Amino acid sequence: MTEQDEKPPFLYVVVCAAGIAADVGKLITAAQEREWHVGVIATPLAMNGFFDTAAVEAQTGRPIRSAWRRPGDPRPFPEPDAVVVAPATFNTINKWAAGIADTLALGTLCEVSGLGVPIAVLPCVSDALAAHPAYNDSLIRLRGMGVRFGYPYAGAEGEEFAWERALDLVE
Repeated sequence: MTEQDEKPPFLYVVVCAAGIAADVGKLITAAQEREWHVGVIATPLAMNGFFDTAAVEAQTGRPIRSAWRRPGDPRPFPEPDAVVVAPATFNTINKWAAGIADTLALGTLCEVSGLGVPIAVLPCVSDALAAHPAYNDSLIRLRGMGVRFGYPYAGAEGEEFAWERALDLVE
C-alpha cells in the first residue's frame, strides 16, 4: 500500500449538553493539528444552543449528526478509528453504561464499545452528581469495557477543561 492509499484517521467527537461544549472547537482544532479527520455527533439537547453548530460544521467540513439516518441513507461518516466524548455529562455516562441507546449519540457509543475502538471520555459532572452511587458504578462498568477517562471537570472557578487530554488518551 502506498502512502496515498492510506486513509487518514477518523475521530468521532460526541458532544453532550454542558456549558463547556461551547469550546468544542478547541478539541477539533487540536485533532486536526494531529491530522485527524473529525465528525461530530451531538446529543439532541446539545444541539439546542450549547455550541455553535454552524462553526463546527464549517470547521469539520461535515454536518453534525444528532438523529438516526433512514434505512438506505448512506453513512455520512466513515467508521471511527477513535471516539472522544467531551464534554460527557452525568446523564450520558450513566445511560451509556446501562446500555441505553435512545439517541444517536448513545447508540453510537454503545456500538463502538464493542468494536475495540479507543474511546476517551472527559467528564463534565458536578461534585454533587459525581457523589451519586450510580455514577461510580457507571465509571467502573465503562472502565471495565476499556473506556479511558480524563480528569473530571466540575466547572470550578479557574478550572480549565483539558480538551487535548482526550486525544492523548486515544493515541
